[in-house]
Amino acid sequence: MGLGKGTLESLVMSKLASFYRGKRVLVSGHTGFKGGWLSLWLNHLGAQVYGWSLPAAASPNFHETMPNGLFSGEFLGDIRNEEIGRHALLQAEPEIVFHLAAQALVRRSYHEPLDTFSVNVLGTASLLERLRERGKPCTVVVVTSDKCYENVERTKGYNEDDPLGGHDPYSASKAGAELVVQSWRRSFFQPQNLGSLVSARGGNVIGGGDYAEDRIIPDSVRALLRGEAISLRNPSATRPWQHILDCLSGYLLLAQKVSEADVDLQLMGAFNFGPSESANRSVEDLVKAFFHIWPGEKKTCGDIQHPHEAHFLGLDTEKAHKLLGWSPRWDFDTAIKETALWYRARHVDRVSNMSQFSIDQIIKYETVQA
Repeated sequence: MGLGKGTLESLVMSKLASFYRGKRVLVSGHTGFKGGWLSLWLNHLGAQVYGWSLPAAASPNFHETMPNGLFSGEFLGDIRNEEIGRHALLQAEPEIVFHLAAQALVRRSYHEPLDTFSVNVLGTASLLERLRERGKPCTVVVVTSDKCYENVERTKGYNEDDPLGGHDPYSASKAGAELVVQSWRRSFFQPQNLGSLVSARGGNVIGGGDYAEDRIIPDSVRALLRGEAISLRNPSATRPWQHILDCLSGYLLLAQKVSEADVDLQLMGAFNFGPSESANRSVEDLVKAFFHIWPGEKKTCGDIQHPHEAHFLGLDTEKAHKLLGWSPRWDFDTAIKETALWYRARHVDRVSNMSQFSIDQIIKYETVQA
């Protein structure tokens, strides 16, 4: 008798727990939104988690909700700092590295283009160079962005073989980070047997605990808490909206698969992790769905001078599905619901133990059928 779909997915999660239990894992950008959730999930899986990042940029933030003692070690400092990098690697002795430290905001990149390129391109190169100096094999997953592709405003999703590019400094810097990964993999990691070096390109991630500026969900939450209407800059813009746990499950599975592979070149390179096509929705659709859970008001922004942003953006995830067995689990409505419930729990219901609330969402995600 064959295994059902739900059984297979349970096996995937069971294998993840078996793989990560006791592993030494370094997460750069651990004080950020994605890095915080990833660190919490790794700890839940039984890994020894080390973090390297600047202090959390926003207040409030997700990092402050995490339990004491989660990290086996935390190193606070710039990803470009060579001394901190050497110290972090010496102390952590990582078997797996997830690199998420970045300047992650498109609109900020217009105001700080040089710093955006420096952090996202040179910061990636600096980390990889510290790993090369260390000379010990490990698995490295560099997280870039779905915006690294040369966007030609097509409705068909971009795949990993499409040209890199970027109109704005942020997108171009992520394309540059991809080229750095490709260069270090071909020049150093493969020839010197330093382990697997891959990149992960996620969709537009939503979830509880994101407080960044100029992002639609955090902006909506701030407006709701102030009793104000949310301004929509580009309500018809379409994005591949995806819950953070869907995205991170891809990163976790990718690191596991390439660690277990015997230098399988098919598993070297870039991987897209995006939602199903039905989750490619407009900004206005997203806000309407969010306000269905947490009622609020919206208005179209009258400022027509905002910087250029792509209108259509989607991802083709066939490679991840075929080679990794990965697929998204939470649909658009579930992603919105779980996101809204997290913010309501913290800011309306005043839940005292938000770390347990977050872990409960992880457990809910692990047990659901796709």
